[in-house]
Amino acid sequence: MLLLVLGTLAVYLPAANHGFTLYDDNDYVTENPMVENGLTWAGIKWAFTTGHASNWHPLTWISHMLDCQLCQFLNLGLNPSVPHCENILFHAANAILLFTLLLRLTKLIWPSAFAAALFAWHPMHVESVAWIAERKDVLSTFFALLTLLAYTRFVEKSKVQSPKSKLFYAVALLMFALGLMAKPMLVTLPFVMLLLDYWPLKRVEVQDSRFRIQNLILEKIPFFALSAASCVITFLCQHHGGAVVSLETVPLTFRLENVPVAYAEYLLKLIWPAQLAVFYPLHPLSRLEVAAAAAVVSVLSWLAWSLRRPYPYWLVGWLWFLGTLVPVIGLVQVGSAEIADRYTYFPAIGIFLAVALLVRDGVERFQISIPFVGAIAGLVLAACLALTHRQLNFWQDDITLFRHAIAVTMATKDNDTAHLNLGFALEKAGRKTEALDEYRAALNLDPSRAETHNDYGNLLDDTGHQDDALAEFQEALRINPNHVASHNNYGTLLVELGRFDEAMKQYADAARLDPSDWHPPYLTGKVLLKQGRDTEAIPYFRKAVQMDPNNPHVLTYLAQVLASDEKPEVRDGNAALAMAARANDLTGGIQPAMLDALAMAYAEAGQFKEAQQAAADAVKLATAYDMTNDLPLIQQRLELYQNNQPFRQSFLFTNIPVSAPQKN
Repeated sequence: MLLLVLGTLAVYLPAANHGFTLYDDNDYVTENPMVENGLTWAGIKWAFTTGHASNWHPLTWISHMLDCQLCQFLNLGLNPSVPHCENILFHAANAILLFTLLLRLTKLIWPSAFAAALFAWHPMHVESVAWIAERKDVLSTFFALLTLLAYTRFVEKSKVQSPKSKLFYAVALLMFALGLMAKPMLVTLPFVMLLLDYWPLKRVEVQDSRFRIQNLILEKIPFFALSAASCVITFLCQHHGGAVVSLETVPLTFRLENVPVAYAEYLLKLIWPAQLAVFYPLHPLSRLEVAAAAAVVSVLSWLAWSLRRPYPYWLVGWLWFLGTLVPVIGLVQVGSAEIADRYTYFPAIGIFLAVALLVRDGVERFQISIPFVGAIAGLVLAACLALTHRQLNFWQDDITLFRHAIAVTMATKDNDTAHLNLGFALEKAGRKTEALDEYRAALNLDPSRAETHNDYGNLLDDTGHQDDALAEFQEALRINPNHVASHNNYGTLLVELGRFDEAMKQYADAARLDPSDWHPPYLTGKVLLKQGRDTEAIPYFRKAVQMDPNNPHVLTYLAQVLASDEKPEVRDGNAALAMAARANDLTGGIQPAMLDALAMAYAEAGQFKEAQQAAADAVKLATAYDMTNDLPLIQQRLELYQNNQPFRQSFLFTNIPVSAPQKN
């Protein structure tokens, strides 16, 4: 156990120095105010009721909130080292739990240790550990292994009819429920329990009628009920969030053909973990490729079945691998990826177990020298550690990650998604010329993707090429008239050009297409302010707040308008104070913009001492964050509050920033 922990920490601790990635970390942490605010009752309620990021996994959300709470406690700000370290510790704990489970099941220390070491140090698992947004992998597997440990104890106690058996059954059910609340991929875990009933628990062979197969299935009914509920909730969340790809986009025939190919690719990468990437795009399948993959899967399945009596672990390991991959094998296509390394995190245990026991039986049958086998096993694990270290380096930043994805294999060399994300990463780094090149490369590979035209148009607008940006937004909407982000961004560009009526039409179209999106009413309100129609703008801002009541940016902007608008009929100091205070609480009281808005609201409400304190805090933080553009304005407002004067402004000339480019 000590060797497992030390080896895991040694190879993965460098990830503690890595940053956040643009690939979903924004949804999960960096642009999620409910998570950034730490552990609160409002956050816990949100975690259990939201389908954000097209998933229902409240325990995962709460774990991220705990990370942010710890960052606040340690005064670290939003520091990626904390969630990275938590992922690493969960992974190390999973290695120990797996070793304990296998040792309890097989009573064989070295095969169990070898399988656990493969799990801990295999490079295919880097994605699950190094990616903060994939906390759900390490967290769900933690509870899955606890479920199986409690289940094996239940079986042991039930054999001697101990009253404690019911307790362990209840613990197993609870751990399973927690696992599903971390990641719904565990829905097939009851089938794994049935496999363990077959071997090594050998409950199927017992003649007592209490342990017939039917009774073993009935025994799992509560587990299957939880799985069914999780499937329904997950499908609704993913369908509502637009993550499920329609049959028109990816036909059922292609999905069925891709199943054996995906299984074969996963198996090949587990055996020969080279050319690993963060994203593998769907690609056309040849008949030969499908036939070869189907033949490999069929032959291995036949061998596992044929050898089930002398080598039952072959069948159990193989079916563990096949069965636990079913939710992500592509029959219900989620996103545009063909396969993903992270999906093997739990399923690979079946293969590792079968390999470890096969080596053990081979040593006994052929009388192979133990030191020789130990040396080979050591070399294999050393190779895994070296490859894991290498793969981990690709996750140090987004530019390295997506450059590697572009360069990696035949399957990914035409990876327009990787080019698109590399462009976004370069844009964030201020390397706009290089970013434009990557967007163009993505368009050359797939000119029919509205998201790419939208992101390219955003950057063209940002670099002063407004005519070209207009053309890109128009092309995005020609390809997909229902692309909400393009409507919003096209409208914003039209506002910059003074074409207000056309812009309002784009926002209206976006609101019609997605009535739950807060951007259209928010942007519409800004256009009305820009036209001097301040009174008409307020209902739109309020609607945006109603749609997303926990969005600190919308709350802050409306608070500023209600507190500082030069038109007295618009101002409402009490409402402004409530919204500014809410935004400040959501961001932990450490954001200068929210404190600045709070100071404006206090001043409008006549509470000048409080306004002075909030503005002084904003100045202090703006100085610490080196916000040179905002600092002079906040200081000027502070002087007004010191003279018992509120701040007033006109919004006729305020800029309306383009929405952030949509990440894919």
